Amino acid sequence: MTGGLGLALAAWGGWLLLRQPEPWRIAVWLGGAVVVHDGFVAPLVIAIGALTAAAGPRRRGVPRAALIVAGSLTAIALPPLLRPGGVANPTVLPLDYLRNWLLALAAVALFTAVHAALSALSARIAPRRRAGRRA
Repeated sequence: MTGGLGLALAAWGGWLLLRQPEPWRIAVWLGGAVVVHDGFVAPLVIAIGALTAAAGPRRRGVPRAALIVAGSLTAIALPPLLRPGGVANPTVLPLDYLRNWLLALAAVALFTAVHAALSALSARIAPRRRAGRRA
């Protein structure tokens, strides 16, 4: 049933695409999206996942969470970041979205680094406390 629904929606999308005045432009954009995803995004995610897995089972949760947050922020920020040229109405997108996106990513990186530093410090202090209690 789900496959049939998917085929029906794909057929409807194809029909809508063919009704456009310049369907080749949309097809080029969709093809570019596939190339960017398969050639850049997917290999980058796999490489970062392998690097965080190498950190060990106890330390990989926070970097992965930070990457999920950064990816979500990027997905939300892409439409205003990729908007074509200037807008006719300057009140539609009035902010500096590139700067704000970079600040948000810097905040995620800062919080992740602080958490990692505090975790490392806690891991070094905990054995000393246990050793002091045994004496």
